Amino acid sequence: MNFKDRIAIMTGAASGMGLLSAQELVKEGAKVLLTDVNKEAVEAAAAGIRKDGGEAIGLQVDVRKYDDVKRAADMALEKFGRIDILLNFAGGAETRVCNCHKPFHELPVDVIDWGLDVNLKGAVYFCHAVMGAMIKQKSGVMINLGSVSGVEGSAGAVNYSAAKSGIIGLTKALALCGAPHGVRACCVSPGPVLTRPGMADMKTRLGRAAEPKEVVDLILYLCSDKAAFITGSNYMIDGGRTCGGMD
Repeated sequence: MNFKDRIAIMTGAASGMGLLSAQELVKEGAKVLLTDVNKEAVEAAAAGIRKDGGEAIGLQVDVRKYDDVKRAADMALEKFGRIDILLNFAGGAETRVCNCHKPFHELPVDVIDWGLDVNLKGAVYFCHAVMGAMIKQKSGVMINLGSVSGVEGSAGAVNYSAAKSGIIGLTKALALCGAPHGVRACCVSPGPVLTRPGMADMKTRLGRAAEPKEVVDLILYLCSDKAAFITGSNYMIDGGRTCGGMD
């Protein structure tokens, strides 16, 4: 896979799969704009890529704020002249991130809002901000990160499941909008990934959680010219969890 001089934006890129995807794309020749709500961390992540010889910018972005999102898209166009790839990684189960482990009907509305805004609205915002440039250049690919919870549901993360299910619908609609212009959209829905220790306890048919690079490898394939005929699909990478019968 050759990404020489491709321009990629990724959200949630200060750590985890967002950062790993940036590092892997740069190895293949891409130039990257890393965004994250954590200013110090995202700037340090970009600096690390530059230290290794890559071209990277780190920018603080709160995906809940459209002005932040638009600023990131505008910066990519100003610095690099185009946007070829968008990777929407920012997100997380609101009960965990907000440390509010209550049943859905007892969750404060601000926790519900955080979950919907970060996990769904943020992706909508970024796709909206970059799609015009992609249509104009007649090429581009948007990868939205779904979740196994968006397919099978979760009693402990109702809001998160709803948002991730919405990501699948968003991806299909974007694919329909973009197809006449050479713009593709795909969704990748992981099961447990070892970005944090707790994921190791989530059951799969293969008896383990995924390594982050296993998910990133799939994402990079979908971004590449090898996947030029793929759009609108949701790709499960869940160790067989959604085959059914998991207790």
